[in-house]
Amino acid sequence: MQNLKAIAFDIDGTLYPAFSLYWRMSFYVLRNLRFYLHFRKVRKVMHRTAPLPDFYEYQGRLLATELGCTVEEAKEKIDRIMYKGITKFFSRIKTFKGVEDCFRKFKEAGYKIAVLSDFPPSQKGEFWGLKKYCDFIVGSEELGALKPSKYPFGIMARSLGVKEEEILYVGNSIKYDVVGAKRAGMKSAIILTGLRKLFRRKVKQADISFVNYRQLTEIVLNS
Repeated sequence: MQNLKAIAFDIDGTLYPAFSLYWRMSFYVLRNLRFYLHFRKVRKVMHRTAPLPDFYEYQGRLLATELGCTVEEAKEKIDRIMYKGITKFFSRIKTFKGVEDCFRKFKEAGYKIAVLSDFPPSQKGEFWGLKKYCDFIVGSEELGALKPSKYPFGIMARSLGVKEEEILYVGNSIKYDVVGAKRAGMKSAIILTGLRKLFRRKVKQADISFVNYRQLTEIVLNS
């Protein structure tokens, strides 16, 4: 960790417990179950797709085929149900303990701070007062490719003005966050949840496995 100049974070499931969103959304998902089942299929394809000049158009075309509707209707459903529709659920969600303190201490230590998420950061509003610490905030969709493509990671590095190997990317997914960061030449950290947290089972693919943000802060600042 000695050569780090920037630390970047995923949002969903990384800065807050994923289950706190899932249970709040349960009835909403049931009301829109057909949409969500097909949208999930579309996103699996999008995670494997090369960078696109118009991500939203291609995503809309895939969903239109799934739902048997026009592309414009599909894009409207995505915006209404997936993007704007779930914004309200974030108002009562709290971050993991110690997240803001972690951001503040990293900033005070001279690190650049970034956020790279597969869903629009704007869904989370000011996302728990963390924006003020950030030098760069972006949704990978805006850049044309979802994680684990190395493309959005590379754009983030250039926007921060640092080399890929000087960035630590913090996430909660091995498949998307750890693998994506590694493909881009970055270091990676993963927050352990569920059974991994219970049994302190480290993720061998990640440079850092941590159970809380106090531990992450200490590992980085004391390395």
